[in-house]
Amino acid sequence: MTYVLWGSPHSLYTGKLRSYLIKKGLPFQERVPAHPDFGARILPAVGHMVIPVLETPSGEILQDTGDIIDRLETEHAQPVLNPATPVHRLISTLFDAVGSEYLLPLAMHYRWTYRADQDAFLQAEFGRTMVAGHSREERRAMAAGMMEFFAGFLPNLGVFPETVDALEGAYADWLDALDVHFQYHPYLLGGRPCRGDFGMMASLFAHLGRDPVPAGLMKRKAPNLFRWTERMNMAGISDGEFAGYGEDYAPDDSLPETLLAVLALVFRDWTPGLAADVECFNAWAADKASGDIVSRDGQRQVHPNIGPVVYPFHGVEMNRGSAPHAVWMFTAVLDQARALEPAAAERFTQLLTATRGEAAFSLAPVRRMERRDNVLVLA
Repeated sequence: MTYVLWGSPHSLYTGKLRSYLIKKGLPFQERVPAHPDFGARILPAVGHMVIPVLETPSGEILQDTGDIIDRLETEHAQPVLNPATPVHRLISTLFDAVGSEYLLPLAMHYRWTYRADQDAFLQAEFGRTMVAGHSREERRAMAAGMMEFFAGFLPNLGVFPETVDALEGAYADWLDALDVHFQYHPYLLGGRPCRGDFGMMASLFAHLGRDPVPAGLMKRKAPNLFRWTERMNMAGISDGEFAGYGEDYAPDDSLPETLLAVLALVFRDWTPGLAADVECFNAWAADKASGDIVSRDGQRQVHPNIGPVVYPFHGVEMNRGSAPHAVWMFTAVLDQARALEPAAAERFTQLLTATRGEAAFSLAPVRRMERRDNVLVLA
């Protein structure tokens, strides 16, 4: 029973799914899109170019890391990688969204703004994914066009010369808080990884923990965080570094004290942009029909953009394309918050007060989205 993970070492979301498969103990082979089967079988089945894709032992083709993890957690009970208690589950879902969405512009910034300092590495990475059986020079030449395509996303993500200092200043705070947390705890919620850990691996491994410039920064400023990226790609739950820690989530649905500082950064840094995304989505969706594809032009997009957003961020004005995918992921967090029983709701309210998260949980998307045929549509 062997799965096939179609992805690449430098792919942000491949890093998320690869880590999950390793920790789940599921056997898999990893193949890159340069393999002829990708164009012949995988691409037509998915409908557009995207990685990662998971091919099951029975030949079923699955796309979207969240959907895949949900499916595999249902089919494989052990080891448990999803908390059973309500606040833990909510926080895990929140960090999945944070790693997959909020940290994405930072990951892209450190890859492409510093391209000149890591160009040979990126050429090799993109080249091996795209083509096989060519010389090093040919691979690098073929990679150049794809690299230009991805570098061109920076303005849509709000990365401009005038916003770089604000982005990097915010990221420095994240490095510090995460480094402190992972000095004392092997994973976000204690002794066992959760969905939030895998979501955070999306940005913090392939881009920020592996590309030469940001990886060097992480090693210098946050070595415990870098060690966590290594731990997340190791088989098994514990690695021997935290002797006697155990392999359980924090007791009684509580959070490690060091995680509160990280949560405070989530709400400080993500709430303004998320509020702008919700406002843009609500305006866009007002006159749309159920089943409409969520994108500006109605075309299939992996990360759709339905219009511009503007909001304050660390003393500068952020201008970027909207992120309805972030709204969709955060809606799952809101759903869990609304479903909390009274005792858990009280604990969560106290947590929001301590981390100044009330504003984020007052956001209200007016329409629901769902994934259908591998794209977001209005429900």
